[in-house]
Order: sequence, then C-alpha cells, then structure tokens
Amino acid sequence: MIKFWKILYNVVVIPAMVIFFRTFSVFNKKIERGIKDRKKLFENLIISLADIDKSKKIIWFHSSSMGEFEQAKPIIKKLKLETDVNIAITFFSPSGYRNSLKYPYADIINYIPLDTPRLAKRFLSLLNPKLAVFMRYDIWPNFMWELNRRNIPSLLVDATMNKNSKRKLPGIKSFHKCLFGKVTRILTVSEEDKIQFLDFRIPDKNIESVGDTRFDRVYQKSIQAKERKLFDESVLNGKKIFVFGSSWEADEEVVFPAFTKLAEKDKSVVMIIAPHEPTELHLEKLEHYFAKTFKTIRFSDIRNYKDERIIIVDSIGILLTLYYYAHVAFVGGSFKQGIHNVLEPSVYGIPVMFGPKHSNSQEAVELVKLGGAVSVKDRRGAYKYLRTFFSNEDKRKFAGGIAYNFVNSNIGATDKILKHIYKYI
Repeated sequence: MIKFWKILYNVVVIPAMVIFFRTFSVFNKKIERGIKDRKKLFENLIISLADIDKSKKIIWFHSSSMGEFEQAKPIIKKLKLETDVNIAITFFSPSGYRNSLKYPYADIINYIPLDTPRLAKRFLSLLNPKLAVFMRYDIWPNFMWELNRRNIPSLLVDATMNKNSKRKLPGIKSFHKCLFGKVTRILTVSEEDKIQFLDFRIPDKNIESVGDTRFDRVYQKSIQAKERKLFDESVLNGKKIFVFGSSWEADEEVVFPAFTKLAEKDKSVVMIIAPHEPTELHLEKLEHYFAKTFKTIRFSDIRNYKDERIIIVDSIGILLTLYYYAHVAFVGGSFKQGIHNVLEPSVYGIPVMFGPKHSNSQEAVELVKLGGAVSVKDRRGAYKYLRTFFSNEDKRKFAGGIAYNFVNSNIGATDKILKHIYKYI
C-alpha cells in the first residue's frame, strides 16, 4: 500500500503543491518570501555545516512556524546545555525562519526543502542527523520515508490528534497510517491524543503520552518576564489592571463597551490593549474609539503617563510580560477565528476571559471546565464577569489560583521528552 501512496503523493500532490505556491506567490508576500529564501537553501546549509564541529552528532529539529518552535525551545535549550551535540533547526514558514536567525542554542538554522524525493535525499545526505525531531504535526512524507530508509530514528513531539481530524477521512486515513507508521516514537500531549493516534493502527509501544512543552515554555518565560521592568512602579500603583491581549476588531466590539461601562463605575480600573496587529491604522482606530470617554496613551510614550485609563501597546513581543501586571486578562482571537495562547496569562494566577471560538485550544476548554477561565458570548456577558472579578477579590483570586495550578501541574514534559531523545543519541 505504501508504494501506491508514494506514487500518488509524488506524481499528483507534489506537482499540485508547486503550482499552488508559484501561483499564489504573486498575491501572497509570505509565500513569495519563502520561495525566494529557499533559492540559497543548500548553499546556506553547506556553509553552516562547514562551521560546526564535525565530531559532534547532529540532532535535527523541524517546526512548521514560530508557534511550533516555541514548543521546541525548552527541549533544545536543555539538550544543548546537558549534552555536547550540534543542533540543527529548520522551518517551513518564512516567519519562523526569519524570527529565529539569532536563536543562541542552534548551530544550524535553515528552511526545510520542498518535500520531493530528490531534495529530501540531498538534504539528509548533507545534514546526516543522528535523530530527527518533528514538532506537533509538521512531518513530510518523503523526508519521513527517507529517514526510515536510512535507519535514522524520528520523534513526533507535542503531537495532537483530534477525533474529528480530516486525517481520519476515508482514503486519507490510509495515507496517514503509512506516514505515522514510519515515525519511531509519537509523544502526545494527552492520553486522549494517544487514543486518537492508536486509531491509525500504530503499535501501542510506539506512542506515549508525555504532556505539552508549552507549559514548560510559558513557565520559563514567565520567570524571565518578572525580571523585566516595563512600567515604573508609580504608574500602576493602586490601580486594577485589565490586559486585553492579542485583540482583533471582532473581540474589541464586545470587550470595549463592557470595559467602558465598568470603568465609569470603578475609577481605579485601567485597560492595557495589546492588538494582534499593532498597525498605525489600528492604533489610530483605538484612539478614536476612546476619544470621547477616556484619555489614552501609547506604551512607547509611557514615561509621560498621567493617569490615562487606556494604555495602547504599539509594539510586539511584550504581551507575556504585560500579563504579569494584570489582575484579569482577556485573550483575543476568540470572537474571530480561534483563540490565542491562554497559558500566558494563566501562569500568573489571574482569571482568564475569552470569547466562544476557543475549541481550537484544549487548554482553554479545560480551564473553563475547571473554573480558571470564563467564556463570554456577548457584551453583557463580558461586563458581568469583568464586574465580578474586579469587585470580588475572593472570586478573582479563586479563579486565578485554578488557572495557576493548571499550568503548574502540567509542567515537566520537557524532561520526559529528553529521556526519549537520550535513548537515540
């Protein structure tokens, strides 16, 4: 059966993929950037290989993009500090690649080539890794088959599988059975995910539930964040802070009216808004919205703070640290297409709020069940919970404690994954 899928994949899927990327590169700058950057992929790889100590084994980590790479970071850092190996990291997306070029724990940083048999063979012949680690879901058939042919072990880490996944559709399921069957070990984030992978008739001994490194990563980052001083103590002293993180306009249409109503009754409440995309146009829209009700100030001008009720964040990369100052947080994306990271505010022991579109996050679903987070459907619901958390300190601390314990009790996946890695190196 695997021969059939190899032929179909390489004769039909790969050519279709090439046509798709070349066509849409005209309209999509991200795709265009990825194609352009890959022109020197092998040249850059050869240069990088010339600069490393060839007596050391190479461990290859692949992530689709920046989000998946964040999950790999706790593993890579500890592996690099505890062993004498070379670390190679690759990405599919330009955003992951370009944002990681200065990552200190990697010896080689590159793109993964297009998944053709020829390019997979060339890449693996040059890199010659001792072990391949794929993060979450981004495994490519020809690479997996070639790794298997060369007897190079592979791990699929932080693996998830929804019971309604399209990978289980008739026909497609058979293809993925052939693909997952070539992975040496599949390490899932939960027992439920393990059960769903077993549905592909993979031997039970090849799958293990070890947890999710996102908990480890967010915990590590929270410790570092506490050492950063984004605000002078006098700025937020005596105030109740509501951080609205990764906001989209659809989220803002619900949250802003609710906060306005709350702030009119509670003069100590301050909202920090961190837009998902802090473009100048978006920032100006935010300022215009509050022009008649509250004074606003941009974070870049925070040194001139004079008790403004709205602080608008006009930079990126500081959201996790902003949550440190919050008494309550609202995580955006949940009124648009899917919620953003709910672990980032939870790690600080504060109640988390979000909208109805959060089924893409197992953590969000679980937090609601436990009582550490609430899901709101409209402005009325948003105001109800904002009012509750900011007027009832006992309820706020109780929900926040649940959120903190949820993160803290799930720390430790990194060490479990490293035990598997050490078996092969």
